[in-house]
Parts: sequence; C-alpha cells; structure tokens
Amino acid sequence: MIHATTRRRLDILIRTSIFSLVAVLALAQTGRAQLVLASATRPKSPVIVIGFVGGFIKHNNLVHSEVQLAARLRKAYPKGVDVETFESYHRKKAREKVLSLLDTNHDGTLTADEKQNGRIIIYGHSWGGSEAITLARELEKDDIPVLLTVQVDSISRGGQNDALIPANVAQAANFYQPDGILHGQSEIRAADPARTRIIGNFRFDYKGSPYNCDEYPWYDRIFGKSHTQIECDPGVWKQAEALIRSNLPAINRKEVEAVRPPNRIPSSGILSAIVLNLYM
Repeated sequence: MIHATTRRRLDILIRTSIFSLVAVLALAQTGRAQLVLASATRPKSPVIVIGFVGGFIKHNNLVHSEVQLAARLRKAYPKGVDVETFESYHRKKAREKVLSLLDTNHDGTLTADEKQNGRIIIYGHSWGGSEAITLARELEKDDIPVLLTVQVDSISRGGQNDALIPANVAQAANFYQPDGILHGQSEIRAADPARTRIIGNFRFDYKGSPYNCDEYPWYDRIFGKSHTQIECDPGVWKQAEALIRSNLPAINRKEVEAVRPPNRIPSSGILSAIVLNLYM
C-alpha cells in the first residue's frame, strides 16, 4: 500500500514538473517572439545629411557644389538616408527637420533613445560652414550627437564661432583657402579633444590657378575669386564626399537599380557598376 501511494505521488510530481517546464518554455518562446516582433516593427533610426549653401544662394541651385553633392547622395542612397539642403539663413528650418526625422514614433517628443540613435552629418560652404557648426552646437543642447561636420571655406556670421567644434561632434574636417577678402576659417579645434577627432585643416591655394567657375555669377569672380574657386573645385568636394560616405551605410545595389529607369540600364550591367563605383 505504501509503495503504491508513493508511486502515485511520484507520478503526480513528474507530470506537474513536465507541465511546468512546458509552460516555462512556452512563455519564453512567446517572449522571444514578442522581442523579435518589437524589433521588426520598431522604426529604424534615420541617417540624416544636412547641407548648407553659402551666401544668399538657393538651396536647390545645382550650379553650386553643395547642392550637387546632395543630389549625388540622394541618387546613391534612395532609401535609408535623408539628404536635405538649406539656405545659410534657414538654420531654424534645418533644426526642425532634424528633430522631425529623429521622432521615429511621431509622438512629438524625442526620447533619449531617439536622440542617441540618430546619425547626423552636417556640411556647408562659406556662411553655410558656419551654420553647420552652429546647428551642431544647438543639437548639443538637445543632447543629440553628430557623426561628422565638414566645413568648406567657412566664414563666420553674426558672431558665430565656427572654429570651436562642440563636444557632441564625433569627427570634424575643415577645407579652406587663405586668399582674398573672403577666405575661410584656417583652423578648427575641438572643445573636448577626448570626444571629438579633428580629421584635419586642409589648405588649398588658388594663386595662379585658372578660374574655372564659368557658371557662377560675374561678381563672384570679382569680389570672391578664390572663395568661389574652392567651392567649384571638384577635388575638394570629392574629399568631402568621401568623408561623408564613410559614415553612411553600405550602398544597396538592388535598391539603386530599382529606382533607376529601365531604359537607362544596359543589359550587361557594366555601366551601372561603373556609376556606382565612382562614388564608393
């Protein structure tokens, strides 16, 4: 009798243990599924590239290298990278755009994760270079990091400090020329060298160089020849673009092909590969 009772108790204990184990495994599996689902449905953090044109140039004037660069990036990254250009006097609009893109759940309030997960690159020429650093400084006050700033012949406006790179910027590069009435900031430095790497202050000299900016207004040649030459120098912008692209995700060739008109794609695909490799 004692043996039979013990057996029944043991049988009940084993069944209860198996049931508990199955329940625990089921809950664990559900939890994993919920985590996977949450990860899949969570909006991806945006990659944002902001470009500022100089002077009173329109943000969509394709004569200027800043706008041309933005157009190339949009073509190369049709998805996953948001590229915007702004006039040098529309920094407020640029900041509003950045905050809007970071708000991935569209609730009107940025969480700590939304701020920290954003990937932001800012570049500009002339007044636009100064605006790039001022925008980065405003984002620092918002606790928003910046991956990279690129200044091309940056000229400070309205008391702005375009030489001191705020600590929320991870990397910064400066391209300048020293001649003429309009000449760029010759040296940028980090507010906190432990947090910001100055890639370099790269000097260009256009004395004796032929003026090849024929599409620019006549007064640029008279009042700001060298300042204009660095803006229309493809060598400068090729380096700036390489720095920007080094902080962007790898190009998805399938996405690029998907948005390209079929009649512009040769059957061999050779031309497509050449175009893509030019900017990689």
